[in-house]
Amino acid sequence: MILSVDGVEFAYKSRQILNNIKFEVKRGEVVSILGVNGAGKSTLLKCINKILKPKRGTILIDNFDINNLDGYELAKKVGYVPQKAEGNYMTVFDAVLLGRKPHIKWEVSDRDIEITHKVLKLLNLGGYALRYTNELSGGELQKVIIARALVQEPQILLLDEPTNNLDLKNQLEVMRIIRNISKSQNIASIVVMHDLNLSLRYSDKFIMLRNGVIYAEGGKEVINPENIKAVYGVDAYIENVRGIPIVIPIG
Repeated sequence: MILSVDGVEFAYKSRQILNNIKFEVKRGEVVSILGVNGAGKSTLLKCINKILKPKRGTILIDNFDINNLDGYELAKKVGYVPQKAEGNYMTVFDAVLLGRKPHIKWEVSDRDIEITHKVLKLLNLGGYALRYTNELSGGELQKVIIARALVQEPQILLLDEPTNNLDLKNQLEVMRIIRNISKSQNIASIVVMHDLNLSLRYSDKFIMLRNGVIYAEGGKEVINPENIKAVYGVDAYIENVRGIPIVIPIG
């Protein structure tokens, strides 16, 4: 297992957000973290990335306790794509190159430049290298942020609502990129999602949070009417369309 989370608990002051969270993730897996707003999804990603410190539990990445890794060591293992991406007066190439910071010692090397060009090409951003990020569309900017995480050469990719505020075409493209990269580069991708149908289409494993605990975990079979009702409070049924399960809310 590339990631092992065991007994993790987190609270904001007196408010318990995560309670006894325990799961494992394999290399190459795409895992969706699901649940209503406030269920603890984003908090969980931040605990894995050491942005937040759990009050209990252990998190192992490639059998290393994250508490024993400094920021640079962790950044070589984990790429993080935050919920909100903003452009600035920086070229796409430079914005992506920033992701190489954990690997840069004294100055940017030929390898840093080579990897940056390679990732830009992989995400079909080669033609945007000299464009400024504040000139990009939402979908283009989201791919730049994913590219910046990928040039870290991580073993784990954490993505917090990567399809938020994107149109349908860009939602599909971003999720397809995440899945293809996970499989081709053997990276574990953990994705906070709201759209159950996108999750079903592109994920291997599902973790459903309710009130800060794992209510259900497993393959596509856990996305069923009973669990959807329990986690979201919504009646729904599942229809298969061309072999793809589709969640259809009732009412």
